[in-house]
Amino acid sequence: MAAERVIYIKAEQATIVKNKKVFLEDVVTMTGPDKKVLHELGGEVLFVVPDEQKQKYIFSIMKVIEFIQKKHPDYLIVNEGEIDFIVEYQPPQKKEKWKDVLKIIFVCLAVTIGSAFTIMTFNQDASVSEIFARLEKIIAGSETEGPGLLELGYCIGLPTGIIVFFNHFSHLKMSSDPTPLQVQLRIYEKDSNEAILKSASREGKTIDVSS
Repeated sequence: MAAERVIYIKAEQATIVKNKKVFLEDVVTMTGPDKKVLHELGGEVLFVVPDEQKQKYIFSIMKVIEFIQKKHPDYLIVNEGEIDFIVEYQPPQKKEKWKDVLKIIFVCLAVTIGSAFTIMTFNQDASVSEIFARLEKIIAGSETEGPGLLELGYCIGLPTGIIVFFNHFSHLKMSSDPTPLQVQLRIYEKDSNEAILKSASREGKTIDVSS
């Protein structure tokens, strides 16, 4: 088969679409020598979302190959991506800014209160105040009444350490590497997608060549 009769396709594990008409270029990346054919295929409708609700649809790459071969039966289709993939339809919604602000405030309060409670309980178990008192007596020769320099350093160092470790503030980032929080979120997303794909396969809900 001639080299110009080859189309390479690649699908990501999960794709989000906001249009009920799902075009081929929305779910797969295509490349090949014939750019005109690729452009035409990209504008073809692969799937039409049947309802308005947010929903995840599981596709087999075989469905995509079958779809392309119906349009161009003389082309060889080579898959370089996922075998099964998720297409998540999210209906367009009108953004209400005040709701986003309330969500941010709620999350900030929850994180602040939760972190403070966790730190206080940890400190109580570790008896940090007693450790500080002993260190001050060893270094200065006497104990000071009330908070001292050690307590002040602890109060400054703890939040600074958290900010530096999680590296989650764009203007304070020391490197372009993903933060630990981003890494854990990606691991969770990957595991969640794999569970959805396996469940759909076992239940026969995958949109395949027979669909």
